[in-house]
Amino acid sequence: MPAGNSSSRPHSVYQLPDLRSFLRCDVSKGKMLANWTDGGGEGFEFVMGKWQPYFFACGEANGIHCNIGKMKFFVIPFLRRWNF
Repeated sequence: MPAGNSSSRPHSVYQLPDLRSFLRCDVSKGKMLANWTDGGGEGFEFVMGKWQPYFFACGEANGIHCNIGKMKFFVIPFLRRWNF
């Protein structure tokens, strides 16, 4: 059982390939980035290597946490001006 109280449920993090998968909570074509044991302690790191939207969801029980609990989020990187 992950850290937390006795009612905690395990979670995993999947990167989803596109907006459609994100909206449908379809983790079948997603890539697992972390399972429920990876989130303890200092967690894990994800590096955004491209300038594109990134979609993430909990993949436990084939996406049930995403569907019912809405455990999903997306990141859209913005360019920023560098001051030297």
